[in-house]
Amino acid sequence: MSASLTAPAWEKQDWNNCGPATLALNLRFHGWEGDQFDISDMLKPDRGDKNVNIEELAFYVRTQAGWLNADFRVGGTIEQLKRFLAAGLPVIVEKGFVLDETDGGGGWAGHYLLLTGYDDEQQTFTVQDTNPGTGGPDRTISYTELDEGWREFNRVFLYIYLPQDEARIQSILGEHADFDTNRSSALEAAQKEIELNSQDPYGWFNLGTNLVYFERYGEAAQAFDNALSLGLPWRFTRYQFGPYIAYFNQGRFEDVVDLAEATLFRTYKAEESLLWRGWANFRLGDTNSAIVDWREALEYNPNYQDALYALDFVGSTP
Repeated sequence: MSASLTAPAWEKQDWNNCGPATLALNLRFHGWEGDQFDISDMLKPDRGDKNVNIEELAFYVRTQAGWLNADFRVGGTIEQLKRFLAAGLPVIVEKGFVLDETDGGGGWAGHYLLLTGYDDEQQTFTVQDTNPGTGGPDRTISYTELDEGWREFNRVFLYIYLPQDEARIQSILGEHADFDTNRSSALEAAQKEIELNSQDPYGWFNLGTNLVYFERYGEAAQAFDNALSLGLPWRFTRYQFGPYIAYFNQGRFEDVVDLAEATLFRTYKAEESLLWRGWANFRLGDTNSAIVDWREALEYNPNYQDALYALDFVGSTP
């Protein structure tokens, strides 16, 4: 079996802009006429902000492309991706990959890809990669290679569709249309990977992420402890924030501060880390430092609603 969708007009990503650029390609498939900068001007107006998470991409579609809807699921499978493509819908995935030394300093990083086709005979997907250094338009990637990097982001995938196609989307997702069922499946997948390899930091991190969804913060915190102690790439907490939530809800405020500072040491324009360091400082009794953190987050992203809420919560102004 195979499927091949007409690829949207390709666009080379600006620096640190793979999220907005990949979303622009996906939206363009549905008739949208903007470019990556229309998206990044809202989601990451500072070029030094190195991450746009998948919730932000979905938020942009829902609020700025009102004739379309967007949603995401986790714990995806190769077969689920193929079902979307067979139904004529491209899919965005977030995955890890390794930069060479000439591209961003080398080492592991996160990256978005837009899937536009698959071929079971070749066991490959066709993807639109906004980074020409890692592939460019109409790149092929094996099912195995995609899954290896994809699992590092809890196998998350985002899809865009017309609201009148809701029933068709529900049919494609099957039981995963229900958020709790989807998360339970992802939780089970992480547990199985840990059973196969208890030294797998990504399995432990995914376990923690899915436990946070169910507000099982004590278990999640232990899972994140295991992941971090086993060792994750230094960029990892630039992209995923589950440990902050788990530690905060367990009253481990010093650990929130320590993790945020380790992340900010390498990626100082990380508004999510500033947000959580601020909340931890607030709970530790240092409201002034909290306000400084939240205001700094807003310097990098004036549209960051969580920081605006935090300042309002303590009766301060941006």
